Amino acid sequence: MKILSPFQKKVKSITVEPEVFSASRRDFLKVGGILSGGLMLGVSFWSCNDKGKKLVTLAPNVYLSITSDGQVTIVAHRVEMGQGIRTGLPLILADELGADWSKVKVVQAEGDEKKYGNQNTDGSFSVRSFYKPMREAGAIAKLLLMQAAAKKWQVPVEECDTANSQVIHKGSDRKLNFGEVVEIASQLPIPTAKDVKLKEPQRFNLIGKATPIIDLHDIVTGKAVFGIDAVTEGLKIAVVKRCPVVGGTVKSVNDTKTLAVPGVIKVVQVRGAGLPATLRKPLAGVAVIAENTWAAIKGRELLEVEWEPGPNAGYDSAQQITELTAKMAQNGTVRRKRGDFNAARAKATKVIDHTYIAPYLAHATLEPPNATAVVKNGTCEIWAPTQNPQGAKDAVVEALGLPADKVKVNVTLLGGGFGRKSKPDYVVEAAVIAQASGLPVKVQWTREDDIHHDYFHAMSVQRIVATIDQHNKLSGWNHHIAYPSIGATEDLKALQPGDGELMQGPTDFPFDVPNIKVETHDAAAHVRIGWLRSVRNIPQVFAIGTMLDEVAVARGMDPVANALDLLGPDRNITFSEEMVKGAYPNYGEDIADYPWEVSRMKGVIQRVATESGWGEQLPAGTGMGFAAHKSFLTYVACVVKVQVDANNRITIQQVDYAVDCGVAVNVDRVRSQFEGGAQFAASLALKSAITIKNGQVEQSNFDGYQIIRMPESPREIRVHIVESQAKPTGVGEPPVPPFTPALCNAIFAATGKRIYNLPIDLGA
Repeated sequence: MKILSPFQKKVKSITVEPEVFSASRRDFLKVGGILSGGLMLGVSFWSCNDKGKKLVTLAPNVYLSITSDGQVTIVAHRVEMGQGIRTGLPLILADELGADWSKVKVVQAEGDEKKYGNQNTDGSFSVRSFYKPMREAGAIAKLLLMQAAAKKWQVPVEECDTANSQVIHKGSDRKLNFGEVVEIASQLPIPTAKDVKLKEPQRFNLIGKATPIIDLHDIVTGKAVFGIDAVTEGLKIAVVKRCPVVGGTVKSVNDTKTLAVPGVIKVVQVRGAGLPATLRKPLAGVAVIAENTWAAIKGRELLEVEWEPGPNAGYDSAQQITELTAKMAQNGTVRRKRGDFNAARAKATKVIDHTYIAPYLAHATLEPPNATAVVKNGTCEIWAPTQNPQGAKDAVVEALGLPADKVKVNVTLLGGGFGRKSKPDYVVEAAVIAQASGLPVKVQWTREDDIHHDYFHAMSVQRIVATIDQHNKLSGWNHHIAYPSIGATEDLKALQPGDGELMQGPTDFPFDVPNIKVETHDAAAHVRIGWLRSVRNIPQVFAIGTMLDEVAVARGMDPVANALDLLGPDRNITFSEEMVKGAYPNYGEDIADYPWEVSRMKGVIQRVATESGWGEQLPAGTGMGFAAHKSFLTYVACVVKVQVDANNRITIQQVDYAVDCGVAVNVDRVRSQFEGGAQFAASLALKSAITIKNGQVEQSNFDGYQIIRMPESPREIRVHIVESQAKPTGVGEPPVPPFTPALCNAIFAATGKRIYNLPIDLGA
């Protein structure tokens, strides 16, 4: 079983066939019980409503069912963590279907690869991958209902349409509720994707509009069920004392004092993954099971464990940063090459050379990891806030030695994910502890557990050398990069960044510079490395965006004008021909389908400059900064306005984003994602850092691993969405990368101080 990081996933478009959804090339989506070819009738079955009335249910695909009382139910097969996907994907289907959104019921799918395909919800690819399939699913059901109504009315189907969960005869304005034609529709052959015509954009009722998320009321009134809220009969609470050093093991345990704590039931050892740490197994530890959380935590405090810390016991993150900084002066492994950088440097009239350092980062989700497990009679049932229900299921199957059909993963709402909850280690903990104890168990991580034992976003050291020639042109760009790779969590021999990590800034550097060289250096991993919201874009775009601002100053140009100039003529860029080692993954998509379009990047740059008031006269101590970047196939430009007082206190007065994400399916969520992204990025830039000494994380809670407080958050965030009918792309992660360089550049404009180290410290 392998868990893929966001930039390793390749999810191709899904075609709709007569047997409902059938997979293209990768057999991506399989529907149990469907025919491999030929005719299939509308699936129907009988049930009863809460009043005992017999109902017919039409289920033309795995996402949709309509009952004869008119209830439209849509399955949300992706995971909700605040990004609004439980609203967005059902909304797409409902729009094509012509359903009354106010009466649509959305239910959460369990983890089931055979039924739903890849359900791993990260990498900002849910809407991108399912926009067309969900539209087709709605359109096929719509045609089926219209055919049923046309048969009942004895009219041509072309004279029918749908709206507000009714089939309408356009000639006579006759109407039938969906429920009134369900029984007839269930006896008709299901149309194919080739039989339907999708709506023209001007007829959209939901797509492209602002729609509140379906869970909003329950969340704000406390009724929403997150993983931490899950309860089952006889539930016990477990907390785990984990080895503080990755790769360490339990040497001995004395649980006498622990078992004396009132409410403590059992102590169970958890076998760790060892090294490599892997993305799917827990750390070595000892679990304390109790009647309640308080007893479990008090019991853990008294637990005496002697550890065998292993080879990472002497690791010091500050020392590794020093070592990597020294490597920046050496030749590295060339990963991308255009022209001859060394020749450009030899002829340069100006050389700008700086090193950029960023720390380890934690996910620190509002809801720490947790999972509930019941193991009995050869089966296991899980309730968990997991981004990756299938990965969690596979990991539990492996850990417990059970058949896959005996393991069920129920997905709750997630109180934040950011990539942390793509890794199922905490789910496996619950399963193995439940199996070993014979008790229904909820494993609850504390904030200290969360910060000590994360899959950390790797620290990084980068050096960029930029050269300017006698014509005042940027003639050369040399980017050196070193950080522990995500790949090292599975393979200790992975010492350099993977292609998917490098494509996030360095190997997709789009500017029309004649000489480019990207080099990487070895950096061993000594902690668990994972992906955090926007992944390696965070440090790499920080370095690139701030260096470009320096280039603008060196050229005597406005930063926005500099960026537009460097982008060169409108064209589509492929990058692959310049890759010396490896490939250009393009976020898992074919570059022909999702090219790097210079014109679209220019569009968001020009839009944000206009909307932000770029170039206006500002008082002393106030400055505007700019940066632009394409990530997860979405084009974003950002302007940050700051005021810095005499005590170096930074006030973020205004943030403007211009975003081109193709079709903006739910404008409400696009704005929310960018508003939240600015807050998230501000924390990373201004406050957050993880340091490691003797192999152990030094921070424990938000007193040490800090995030911004309300007075430090941006005062105003404005999101300007480019209207487009291009294919929709991601919006969860793209807000983060350009914010930090825009902030750093604004600080320079206000103070004259350049930022080369994160988090920002103007007193350093």
